[in-house]
Amino acid sequence: MTSLIDEAIIDPFSALQKGVILMMEQIQDFFISAAYAADSAGPTQPSGMPFMLMIVIFILFFYLMIWRPQNKRAREQQVMLSALAKGDEVITAGGLLGRISKVTDQYITVAISDNTEVVMQKTSVANVLPKGTLKAIE
Repeated sequence: MTSLIDEAIIDPFSALQKGVILMMEQIQDFFISAAYAADSAGPTQPSGMPFMLMIVIFILFFYLMIWRPQNKRAREQQVMLSALAKGDEVITAGGLLGRISKVTDQYITVAISDNTEVVMQKTSVANVLPKGTLKAIE
């Protein structure tokens, strides 16, 4: 049997072809595992447990890291909005600071200076400030 180098000297093209084919077979063997003969009992089905475990872990992660904290923040926001009262100092989502002068079901009136009042939705309130914050800023 002649070596690949000896063949390359005689016929470089066929040696190149054989080298490429040999390399492709090695790459194929690397990425595709060889099939082994099954037991005499017949082919076995792969277990679905690792897949199901992965799905359960993903759902648990999604619940603990995303859904639960978001629901907690939403509940806290709803409690804060329902507790708004006249005289509370608030900061809005737009960055306005003011004191609530009137509260209705869906709207509040915020006094942002002595003669300036703004009517806005309750949901635009980002946070309730501690009493005296506005005086400390002035």
